[in-house]
Amino acid sequence: MDKTVYDIDGLKITIETEKIDEAKMMEDYQKRLIGYQFKAIRESAGMSRVQFSEWTGIPIRTMEEWEVGRRVMPDYVLRLVAYKVLMEKAARRI
Repeated sequence: MDKTVYDIDGLKITIETEKIDEAKMMEDYQKRLIGYQFKAIRESAGMSRVQFSEWTGIPIRTMEEWEVGRRVMPDYVLRLVAYKVLMEKAARRI
């Protein structure tokens, strides 16, 4: 497993990924990667899915679909959620 650190608008998250060749970098892998990033952001806020859903207003079912890679989260949503978590952490509200 490789560990990669992503900086999403100032919030640093670490994701463990399997080594793959460039040819295997397909849509499914991208969906899962974005899902892992979202989950890492949620976990960095110290919240369960239910708590995070209530806090952000994102339906829990939608979050579950994103986290397991069944649906693709728009990139701007990932950035907005990362920004919200970062700002709330900076203000020490979470």
